[in-house]
Amino acid sequence: MNPDPIFQLCDCVRETAFALHQHLRHGHLEKVYENGMVHRLTKMGLTVNQQYPLHVFDEDGTLLGDFVADLVVEMSLIIELKAVRRLNDEHTAQILGYLRSSEKEHGLLINFGGPKLEIRKYAMSTLWSNSPRVS
Repeated sequence: MNPDPIFQLCDCVRETAFALHQHLRHGHLEKVYENGMVHRLTKMGLTVNQQYPLHVFDEDGTLLGDFVADLVVEMSLIIELKAVRRLNDEHTAQILGYLRSSEKEHGLLINFGGPKLEIRKYAMSTLWSNSPRVS
Protein backbone atom coordinates (compact mmCIF):
# COMPACT_ATOMS: atom_id res chain seq x y z
CA MET A 1 0.00 0.00 0.00
CA ASN A 2 1.11 3.55 -0.73
CA PRO A 3 2.04 5.46 2.46
CA ASP A 4 0.32 8.69 1.31
CA PRO A 5 -3.06 8.92 3.14
CA ILE A 6 -5.08 9.86 0.03
CA PHE A 7 -3.68 6.89 -1.88
CA GLN A 8 -4.41 4.62 1.09
CA LEU A 9 -7.97 5.96 1.08
CA CYS A 10 -8.27 5.33 -2.68
CA ASP A 11 -6.99 1.77 -2.19
CA CYS A 12 -9.55 1.21 0.57
CA VAL A 13 -12.40 2.50 -1.63
CA ARG A 14 -11.22 0.38 -4.57
CA GLU A 15 -11.12 -2.75 -2.41
CA THR A 16 -14.58 -1.96 -1.03
CA ALA A 17 -16.00 -1.43 -4.52
CA PHE A 18 -14.45 -4.69 -5.70
CA ALA A 19 -15.95 -6.61 -2.77
CA LEU A 20 -19.37 -5.01 -3.33
CA HIS A 21 -19.23 -5.83 -7.04
CA GLN A 22 -18.28 -9.42 -6.27
CA HIS A 23 -21.30 -9.69 -3.99
CA LEU A 24 -23.92 -7.85 -6.09
CA ARG A 25 -22.49 -8.30 -9.59
CA HIS A 26 -23.88 -5.97 -12.26
CA GLY A 27 -27.53 -5.28 -13.04
CA HIS A 28 -28.67 -3.10 -10.14
CA LEU A 29 -29.55 0.57 -10.13
CA GLU A 30 -26.78 3.04 -9.32
CA LYS A 31 -28.49 3.92 -6.02
CA VAL A 32 -28.10 0.32 -4.80
CA TYR A 33 -24.33 0.47 -5.34
CA GLU A 34 -24.20 3.96 -3.79
CA ASN A 35 -26.01 2.74 -0.66
CA GLY A 36 -23.77 -0.33 -0.53
CA MET A 37 -20.62 1.78 -0.70
CA VAL A 38 -21.89 4.13 2.02
CA HIS A 39 -22.81 1.19 4.24
CA ARG A 40 -19.48 -0.61 3.83
CA LEU A 41 -17.25 2.48 4.07
CA THR A 42 -19.11 3.77 7.13
CA LYS A 43 -18.76 0.36 8.80
CA MET A 44 -15.00 0.77 8.31
CA GLY A 45 -15.11 4.00 10.31
CA LEU A 46 -14.79 6.40 7.38
CA THR A 47 -16.79 9.61 7.12
CA VAL A 48 -18.95 9.39 4.00
CA ASN A 49 -21.19 12.19 2.72
CA GLN A 50 -23.83 10.95 0.28
CA GLN A 51 -25.34 13.22 -2.41
CA TYR A 52 -22.99 16.01 -1.38
CA PRO A 53 -23.70 19.46 -2.93
CA LEU A 54 -20.80 21.23 -4.65
CA HIS A 55 -21.16 24.88 -5.62
CA VAL A 56 -19.96 26.24 -8.97
CA PHE A 57 -18.73 29.84 -8.91
CA ASP A 58 -17.77 32.29 -11.62
CA GLU A 59 -14.32 33.85 -11.44
CA ASP A 60 -15.74 36.87 -9.55
CA GLY A 61 -17.30 34.61 -6.90
CA THR A 62 -20.87 34.64 -8.24
CA LEU A 63 -22.69 31.38 -7.55
CA LEU A 64 -23.64 29.84 -10.90
CA GLY A 65 -25.18 26.57 -9.77
CA ASP A 66 -24.59 23.30 -8.02
CA PHE A 67 -23.36 19.79 -8.67
CA VAL A 68 -24.25 16.88 -6.43
CA ALA A 69 -21.43 14.38 -5.95
CA ASP A 70 -22.53 10.81 -5.23
CA LEU A 71 -20.04 10.41 -2.37
CA VAL A 72 -17.36 12.46 -0.65
CA VAL A 73 -15.18 10.34 1.62
CA GLU A 74 -13.24 11.91 4.49
CA MET A 75 -13.93 15.30 2.84
CA SER A 76 -10.95 14.63 0.56
CA LEU A 77 -12.06 12.11 -2.08
CA ILE A 78 -14.95 12.56 -4.52
CA ILE A 79 -16.52 9.37 -5.80
CA GLU A 80 -18.83 9.34 -8.79
CA LEU A 81 -20.67 6.07 -9.26
CA LYS A 82 -22.19 4.69 -12.45
CA ALA A 83 -24.18 1.61 -13.39
CA VAL A 84 -23.78 1.72 -17.17
CA ARG A 85 -22.50 -0.71 -19.78
CA ARG A 86 -19.30 1.33 -20.22
CA LEU A 87 -17.93 4.69 -19.16
CA ASN A 88 -17.77 7.49 -21.72
CA ASP A 89 -16.36 11.01 -22.07
CA GLU A 90 -19.42 12.59 -20.41
CA HIS A 91 -18.73 10.63 -17.22
CA THR A 92 -15.11 11.79 -17.25
CA ALA A 93 -16.21 15.41 -17.77
CA GLN A 94 -18.60 15.05 -14.84
CA ILE A 95 -15.95 13.92 -12.33
CA LEU A 96 -13.50 16.56 -13.60
CA GLY A 97 -16.18 19.22 -13.15
CA TYR A 98 -16.70 18.03 -9.60
CA LEU A 99 -12.98 18.23 -8.87
CA ARG A 100 -12.71 21.74 -10.31
CA SER A 101 -15.81 22.96 -8.45
CA SER A 102 -14.84 21.48 -5.11
CA GLU A 103 -11.15 22.33 -5.41
CA LYS A 104 -10.44 18.78 -4.26
CA GLU A 105 -7.51 17.05 -5.88
CA HIS A 106 -8.62 13.42 -6.03
CA GLY A 107 -11.62 11.61 -7.45
CA LEU A 108 -12.67 8.10 -8.40
CA LEU A 109 -15.09 7.22 -11.18
CA ILE A 110 -16.47 3.75 -10.49
CA ASN A 111 -18.71 1.81 -12.88
CA PHE A 112 -20.61 -1.16 -11.47
CA GLY A 113 -22.71 -1.62 -14.64
CA GLY A 114 -20.48 -3.93 -16.67
CA PRO A 115 -19.60 -7.53 -15.98
CA LYS A 116 -16.17 -6.24 -14.98
CA LEU A 117 -15.82 -3.48 -12.37
CA GLU A 118 -14.26 -0.34 -13.84
CA ILE A 119 -12.44 2.22 -11.67
CA ARG A 120 -10.64 5.32 -12.89
CA LYS A 121 -8.72 7.66 -10.60
CA TYR A 122 -8.37 11.34 -11.41
CA ALA A 123 -6.02 13.81 -9.76
CA MET A 124 -6.11 17.54 -10.31
CA SER A 125 -4.04 20.37 -8.94
CA THR A 126 -4.11 24.11 -9.49
CA LEU A 127 -0.66 23.68 -11.02
CA TRP A 128 -2.08 21.58 -13.85
CA SER A 129 -5.84 22.02 -13.57
CA ASN A 130 -6.23 22.18 -17.35
CA SER A 131 -4.70 18.74 -17.81
CA PRO A 132 -5.85 16.25 -15.20
CA ARG A 133 -4.03 12.99 -14.61
CA VAL A 134 -5.78 9.67 -14.94
CA SER A 135 -4.49 6.56 -13.23
